[in-house]
Amino acid sequence: MNDSGEAAEEPQPITPQPPRAIEKTPMYTAMNAARYQRQTLIRDIERDQPKLICYVAGNKAAVDRIDTLGFVDMLHNINPGDPIDLLLHTPGGDIDAAEKLITLVRSAAGEDGQLRVIVPDYAKSAGTLMALGANTIVMSDSSELGPIDPQVSSKDGNGSDVVYSVLTYLNAYDAAKKALREAPGDLADRITFEKFDPTIVRKFQSVRDRARSFAENLLKRRGKNFSKITTELMDVAKYQSHAQMIGWEAATEIGLTVEYIPATDVVWRKYWALYCHLRLAIESEQRIFESNYVSLLL
Repeated sequence: MNDSGEAAEEPQPITPQPPRAIEKTPMYTAMNAARYQRQTLIRDIERDQPKLICYVAGNKAAVDRIDTLGFVDMLHNINPGDPIDLLLHTPGGDIDAAEKLITLVRSAAGEDGQLRVIVPDYAKSAGTLMALGANTIVMSDSSELGPIDPQVSSKDGNGSDVVYSVLTYLNAYDAAKKALREAPGDLADRITFEKFDPTIVRKFQSVRDRARSFAENLLKRRGKNFSKITTELMDVAKYQSHAQMIGWEAATEIGLTVEYIPATDVVWRKYWALYCHLRLAIESEQRIFESNYVSLLL
């Protein structure tokens, strides 16, 4: 009873509401729309292809050990032994870092597993070395590898940064040494030879040998003619420019296993569309790591 003598209403039980599904906010969705679009495209590609991971770098973003973070993330949810496709675009960089990165991917795929490296645009220098670790290099008309010619930055006599081609420098050194040996009394030959710094020569010889050993070991594991292929890729007389193009036909002639896909092919068009989206997502000094569940920009 209440104060007026009327019967009080019984309290109605509260019906529990089902928990509301947590969803992304409209603003968050809008801010990340480009990433969702890229990952949707990756999932579309994966319907008929192996798991796809992408490493795309700007033209000033050299392969570096910091890239390990992105590769470990991309490989996190891949089951050991699963076939892997690596979409690779890089101007090159540190040889030791390149070895670590391709070793990570190769280990995930398994030594006897299948790894393809897809090169939509270019994979130069250290990027070419990484491609040598694949069972197959997927290329089209826009694709290019490059000679294995390590580049080393050093200071000149004025303290300015100078980028040296290791192989070109060593070839010039060998030519100067030979000229002086054949004509020891020639003053011009002696002056030319004495311009070479013995410390730099030894350092560059070590870098050259390191690059050759890395390339040969990768090719040897794939059953390739490792000595012939490495010698050709390090022939600066044949490839006179560090940026010189090695297209799919030249790569095949060298002895690499290349899967050529015409530019008009539906699958290649998807690779190229994804590459374009990834390039637009980065500045020249950045790189992006992306799969259907990972998106990391450094």
